[in-house]
Amino acid sequence: MADQIHIALADDELLFRQGLKAILSKEKQINILFDAENGKDLMEQLDATSVLPQVLLMDLKMPELNGVEATKLVRQCYPAIKIIALTSYFSKPFIVNMLSIGAVAYLAKNSTPAMMLTAIKEVAEKGFYYDGKVMRFIHEGLLDPSKRKMKSAFDTTYFTKREKEVLELICKQMTTAEIADKLFISPRTVEGHRNNLLLKTESKNMAGLVVYAIKNKLVNLEGHSF
Repeated sequence: MADQIHIALADDELLFRQGLKAILSKEKQINILFDAENGKDLMEQLDATSVLPQVLLMDLKMPELNGVEATKLVRQCYPAIKIIALTSYFSKPFIVNMLSIGAVAYLAKNSTPAMMLTAIKEVAEKGFYYDGKVMRFIHEGLLDPSKRKMKSAFDTTYFTKREKEVLELICKQMTTAEIADKLFISPRTVEGHRNNLLLKTESKNMAGLVVYAIKNKLVNLEGHSF
């Protein structure tokens, strides 16, 4: 069995939270560390726990401390935790804003259990998960032709040919193993290129790297279904 994915939940709706726990607890690969009723409760439990979650399912509309502010705090205090924004607000400006402050995936509350499990596993393995609709929103939001064109922060020679190949495959949401097979290199070499890309782009995580690549037109995603 694959290594367990430690997760935590933050949602003020008790019935929804309990239902989500019931669904996720059936998965042997997933270990629910704790659940919180709002952002304040979440931060208190994170401060007190000896084992941090790898993935956090974060509702955005919560009392006392909402999910947007809680996401900012988690990113500041616990940058290794990957946040999946979970909400009813599935609009382009809201999605782009949440991703810009550190969420690595975005799911509507009416998503299927299968989609929820896919997102958790993808985030745990790759560091981010954008379904077709979210990827399209990111693409449109960052590359809106009505807005002034953004010039790339670096000369094209700043990245090696191999780094650009790896970057394009990361943006197509391929795993390290899949990229290694595709390029006929070792997974360790892929990780080396990933680390170099993070350093060169000053991105904090894979989600930030993808946004950076799209924003600066460093990859060609033509033909990739959004």
